[in-house]
Amino acid sequence: MNDVIIIGGGIVGLATALQIQKANSALRILLIEKESELAKHQTGNNSGVIHSGLYYKPGSLKALNCIRGYHLLINFCKEHEIPFDLCGKIVVATEENELQLLQNLFSRGEQNGLENLKRLSKEELKDYEPHVNGIEGIFVPQTGIVDYTKVSMKYGEVLRKHGATIHLGERVTSIQNKTNHLEIITDKSNYQTKLVINCAGLYSDKVARLTVTQIDVKIIPFRGEYFKLKKEKEYLVKNLIYPVPDPNFPFLGVHFTRMAKGGVEAGPNAVLAFKREGYKKSDINLSELAESLAWPGFQKVAAKYWRTGLGEMYRSFSKAAFTKALQKLIPEIQESDLTTGGAGVRAQACSRDGGLVDDFLILENKNVINVCNAPSPAATSSLAIGETLAALALKKI
Repeated sequence: MNDVIIIGGGIVGLATALQIQKANSALRILLIEKESELAKHQTGNNSGVIHSGLYYKPGSLKALNCIRGYHLLINFCKEHEIPFDLCGKIVVATEENELQLLQNLFSRGEQNGLENLKRLSKEELKDYEPHVNGIEGIFVPQTGIVDYTKVSMKYGEVLRKHGATIHLGERVTSIQNKTNHLEIITDKSNYQTKLVINCAGLYSDKVARLTVTQIDVKIIPFRGEYFKLKKEKEYLVKNLIYPVPDPNFPFLGVHFTRMAKGGVEAGPNAVLAFKREGYKKSDINLSELAESLAWPGFQKVAAKYWRTGLGEMYRSFSKAAFTKALQKLIPEIQESDLTTGGAGVRAQACSRDGGLVDDFLILENKNVINVCNAPSPAATSSLAIGETLAALALKKI
């Protein structure tokens, strides 16, 4: 009999196991991951940014967990000698109509407790990023970079060292409610547990539906595609350069990111993926695509944002259009400066009534906790989300 089974070996599942273990080392914890390695999907394919908590609505789960998680992550990296760099970032307004949004962002950052935010004039922007184009900006000193795969591997190492069990290459197919426990059935074995925590990311809604008959959200997968700057052009970007985001759209716009692993990424766009784990344009799963298109909430989102969506799709197929978007921030960038980079898929929960869920979403019942929306900044927030879930779990156990 396990005390807790966690489904999903991404950074949130691992951090949750770690925080439960820290709270009560006597508990029997099993983590099940369908891939042959940890951190294979959202965790291993993101841009490696340590987020500051600038963007999120004050008091929201994202804001609270990002800022708490930020400090926990930095401390963990220091303790375990994982390289990171708090290099800071600039957010750049390139047009007059973005100045009020920039001011709103600055105020939100202050409300969220960020210290030493700095407003930048056109001239001061050049002190931070000599090649950037902008009329005003913000410098955010808390932002940094790290390799989240390395962080996740260390989470896993600490878990195993203190007695948790991790099963890789095993897929959960069914969860059955017994008299005083749950039975987890995988493609390899059966397990008994008092509590299940679902951290299945791109499949979190499907795992939730194994125990909950009616949930009003569906994961809609959005692929983010990146280009890389050629080595000889990396001098154009010192650290991180972001545009002012569209407040109505849950993505941050194409930006430049110096990577912890080396190199500079440019992107991402945000296009509907035709498969939940569809990292390439050619990756198509017809039944998963049909599910996305048939979801009433997605139909409403598509009706509202079709112009934005078409623009993102066009940039996906047109390197020239992608370059043009990047030139808003760095006019010197040329199409020939970019080589094809990687791609990630964001698990974005979409409610039945047509909202792209803007906050982390945790749904619970008697012996199940479902994490049904944990996109960015979940990696930065992972240890804080883990604390939150551990507190819920310990009450149930």
